[in-house]
Amino acid sequence: MSDGVVVRVLTGRGTRAADREALVAFVADVTDTAVALVRVERRCAHCGAADHGRPAAVVDGHDIGVSLSRTTGVLALAVGPSTTSRATTSSGSTSPATTDPSAIVPSAIGVDVERLSRVAAAELDAFTPGERQRAGRSGSAAVDLTACWAVKEAVLKRDGRGLRVDPTEVDVVLGCMTPESVAADRVTPESSGHTARFDGLVQPVTVLRLGDDLVLAVAAGGAPVTVQDRRVGLVSDRESGERP
Repeated sequence: MSDGVVVRVLTGRGTRAADREALVAFVADVTDTAVALVRVERRCAHCGAADHGRPAAVVDGHDIGVSLSRTTGVLALAVGPSTTSRATTSSGSTSPATTDPSAIVPSAIGVDVERLSRVAAAELDAFTPGERQRAGRSGSAAVDLTACWAVKEAVLKRDGRGLRVDPTEVDVVLGCMTPESVAADRVTPESSGHTARFDGLVQPVTVLRLGDDLVLAVAAGGAPVTVQDRRVGLVSDRESGERP
């Protein structure tokens, strides 16, 4: 499989069960593994529970970072490289090598897809003064604020705590967001330069404009990102170098 992150954007499936099935099938496709051998688990970074929290796929004894996001009519799935091995316990079961639920494991990733219309309608109180100032100067405030919200969601999904963390704790600085550089059929070097400051660290993120009303964000610790847009009527692969 790729040493980077692969994101597949699909027409929305309609139910959480169907979305989960699509994620398992996507992991199997990316890893060239039978669907029956892929297991998707969750582990909450807040309480350690296994019925919610940051997901990971387990394939051949290795954790593979995965993430999922949905908005009206659209499903985004992300699969990262396999870097975390499972440790075998005395009982013969396996568990992640890390025991700290708040730690970001190397394979952890976060993806979020958002519609401008939904973010504008929500009137979110989630933006830092800097984000609002930069959006106001950009000439495309709705696009910038939607991208900021998508990045916050992606970063906090990767962190594992999600919106238990105040989203204003994530400060997003966007790079070039001109229509030409974020057109749906290409990703150019000018579209890079997006970053998020969180917990005292600055991390690069990928932000793509997939249409007039749609923004995609990926937090992957600097790994390169390839996007497969497989919505009905669209078939394209685009690669974004997200390295610092």
